[in-house]
Amino acid sequence: MMQFVKKCTECGGINLFHNRAKGEIICKDCGLVLEDKMVDFDQEWREFDSDEGDKKRRTGAPMTYTQYDQGLGTEVGQKADLYRLEGKDKNKFFRLRKWQYRISTAIERNLKLALAELKRVSSYLKLPKSVEEEAARIYTQAVQRGLVRGRSMESVVAGSLYAACRRHDVPRTLDELSEASGIEKKEVGRTYRFITRELGINIMPSNPADYIARFASSLKLSAESQSRAIEILESAQRSELTSGRGPTGIAAAALYVSALIHGEKRTQREVADVAGVTEVTIRNRYKELLDRLDLEKEIKKTKKKKE
Repeated sequence: MMQFVKKCTECGGINLFHNRAKGEIICKDCGLVLEDKMVDFDQEWREFDSDEGDKKRRTGAPMTYTQYDQGLGTEVGQKADLYRLEGKDKNKFFRLRKWQYRISTAIERNLKLALAELKRVSSYLKLPKSVEEEAARIYTQAVQRGLVRGRSMESVVAGSLYAACRRHDVPRTLDELSEASGIEKKEVGRTYRFITRELGINIMPSNPADYIARFASSLKLSAESQSRAIEILESAQRSELTSGRGPTGIAAAALYVSALIHGEKRTQREVADVAGVTEVTIRNRYKELLDRLDLEKEIKKTKKKKE
């Protein structure tokens, strides 16, 4: 078995260069060739298009938590294919499918149903694959730890998805998770807190700035209003206005103020509907921003220009 050289035998230096083309290990300090029989880690075949590469590769699809068996299991045919068989062959394979289902564990049967629901909710919310994968991993851990007992499968799926969104900084509110899953907002929040506590998942507080782009797009506001809203939020964070307040409410209020400054008037009702908060919340956050950040002067200047 070949021993890999870690330092130069001549000068003791560790600044080594691995020349894979020539199969040599060279010391950059003194130039000594330490090894000239390196292992070639490259593939022994070449591919000129993706189809040719797929035929020559000896590995399958990558593991994924979005499948109940992580993509490593096998299934005894599809029903559509088995119906094409005749006589004894058809009966034999249908019997094999039946026994394959019977010998599956309760966890596997739970995951089959839950991961299908997870994919549906994820598709409804247009979540990226990385979030879907993370949510499936969290749900799988919850099932293995027995955290699903006494709770509906849908609420645990929604809680897992919300936790994954928070971990990947993908802005989705509890209201959106509630609408997509059909579970009450309070139940989704309660399940989310229970799962993260029991699994030891550390999640940082939401950043209100993460919601600005999506809210601005829904309200059809300009890039200038969007940029100014982020600046307002940064000032609010420095003044400790964001602590103890909901991130969606403060983000929506900052966007509302920014829209007024740039002459793109939107009603408080419109902003509240997009953010999923009440008009009272928008009004309260709006007043706090005006009082503490002295933004009323900018709004008045815009009004004078229009007049």
